[in-house]
Amino acid sequence: MKETVTAALYAPSADFVRRAHVKGLDEWRVLFERAQNDPEGFWGELADKELYWFEKWSKVLDWSNPPFAKWFAGAKTNISYNCLDRHLDGPRKNKAAIIWEGEPGDQRILTYQDLHRFVCRFANVLKSRGFKAGDRAVIYMPMIPEAAIAMLACARLGIVHSVVFAGFSSEALKARIQDLEAGLVITADGGWRRGKEVKLKLTADEALAECPTVRDVIVYRRTGSEIPMMDGRDYWWHELDDTVGDHCPAEALDSEHPLYVLYTSGTTGKPKGILHTTGGYLLQCTMTMKWVFDIREEDAYWCSADIGWVTGHSYIVYGPLSIGATSVMYEGAPDTPRFDRWWRIIEKYRINVFYTSPTAIRALIRQGDHWPNEHDLSSLRLLGSVGEPINPAAWEWYHRVIGKGRCPIVDTWWQTETGSIMIAPMPGAVPLKPGSGTLPLPGIAADIVDMRGQPVAADREGFLVIRQPWPSMLRTIWGDPGRFKEQYWTRYPGVYFTGDAARRDADGYFWILGRVDDVMNVSGHRLSTMEIESALVRHPKVAEAAVVGKPHEITGQAVCCFVTLKKGDHDIDSLAQELRQWVAHEIGGFARPEEIRFTDTLPKTRSGKIMRRLLREIVTSHSVTGDVTTLEDLGVITKLAAQQEEE
Repeated sequence: MKETVTAALYAPSADFVRRAHVKGLDEWRVLFERAQNDPEGFWGELADKELYWFEKWSKVLDWSNPPFAKWFAGAKTNISYNCLDRHLDGPRKNKAAIIWEGEPGDQRILTYQDLHRFVCRFANVLKSRGFKAGDRAVIYMPMIPEAAIAMLACARLGIVHSVVFAGFSSEALKARIQDLEAGLVITADGGWRRGKEVKLKLTADEALAECPTVRDVIVYRRTGSEIPMMDGRDYWWHELDDTVGDHCPAEALDSEHPLYVLYTSGTTGKPKGILHTTGGYLLQCTMTMKWVFDIREEDAYWCSADIGWVTGHSYIVYGPLSIGATSVMYEGAPDTPRFDRWWRIIEKYRINVFYTSPTAIRALIRQGDHWPNEHDLSSLRLLGSVGEPINPAAWEWYHRVIGKGRCPIVDTWWQTETGSIMIAPMPGAVPLKPGSGTLPLPGIAADIVDMRGQPVAADREGFLVIRQPWPSMLRTIWGDPGRFKEQYWTRYPGVYFTGDAARRDADGYFWILGRVDDVMNVSGHRLSTMEIESALVRHPKVAEAAVVGKPHEITGQAVCCFVTLKKGDHDIDSLAQELRQWVAHEIGGFARPEEIRFTDTLPKTRSGKIMRRLLREIVTSHSVTGDVTTLEDLGVITKLAAQQEEE
């Protein structure tokens, strides 16, 4: 049974609509039609209204050399100025910009005035070391305010930065430094994760042994542990800070000046450096903070992602600070010291808007409702989901247990490449369907097409594409424009190919089905792995599931499921049969899994996404040869591969 047929509809409450940025579907339609009829006029008006520009543009969009877009061509602006300086002339100067809690329990609150001073001082540190616009820096830090300070200081001067997640190995760090040809690494002695120190400086030293372009390493003291410092290369952050002043004007940078490069994993083993630029990226981050999260001036907003992922860039740092919001940061793991750490933080800081991943939600479901039920979550008024499609069962739990049935859930679809949210509900306007990202945002020309690029009918699966440029789009792959054109723009010329499968229901709502290679063909039936996974996790004993296609000499492909169970005693053999029958009942006999494997843990990236590609390698070739640099725990995949060999 298709979820689009049975999906419940959740309309926003009258009180929510009354106070929302976009009030009701009529206002949504006006915005959407304005953007559809005159996209350049639409984005130009917003840019003029929402951002500060040192110089205005000569043209909103230059699309004369597709797929290489230029937004607000000829304009001058600065993201650091927009996130900090422009808030200092009014009451926001004493408003909390960042509320931070460390895993051991230490905490800091930085006002906009504080943050501006710290950013200016660190920008002066960088200038004193000879770094300037166009230079490249790699930031390899724990989830501490100084990570955001380093990003904003680089942006203030026009230094292109690349944040590398603090869980990455020295090899992964080395590959990114080398590809970027960075001259500067900003790191810390270490950080805290599940009660243990993650020794970042030692990992950085291993990487730097083969990175001759790096001339300076600036180290922030977080844990206080003993670390080696190389004379002439390594400098303590606090010692350099003592030598500079508080005043540092923001550079007037071209709207298309490179802001950051963020590396994503590729199937070839070579990470892709996704390049985002300045003006257009900030505009769309700013607007989506308002449209999707409906942020009010008094809100405390928490995005639980790591700053090393695009979600952290757009929705912990640049988007929230651009609109003058209070952004909450937490350093550690959600299960330290207990499984209620997140709910304690929400209760402690009276958080109003909470944005997290389906993977995290499912992991917390598995631990039981008593953890959140022990805490006062009444401050919450809006919940969000990011990273992969959220299955309806997890959506319903999130709504019922965390939101207490009164918080809308904004299920967001976007990518590292898109820079900001593309498909999501405006919570005061668009009724929700559990499991659906609902509708494209104004100015986003999303469509679902077949192999020939023709639009498909309602409730037919196809490929998700974007038909026209948008301000926060990636500009290229760092150092490889040919790969950029080939990967994203050649399947359907002039149209951005997302790599995701999707369908659109009779109401026009989008249902993201996962990556294109996560669609199986079983005896002529096209089956979405996401649809089968959603069916499995609706079973009361299942916590998580990952589904891949397994080669089959008769049916072409067979359905192979990797399943983790909720706590309790289970008869594995009978449960496997029960789950096969369950899927057949929920979807149809043609979707009945051939194989169900139970596992304690699924292989995930450090951002929490299930790495189905690796599972597919295991069931097809009994080995893993692709890129594993983003894998959180290599032991998980090693164990699963060993089980496959035994069989």
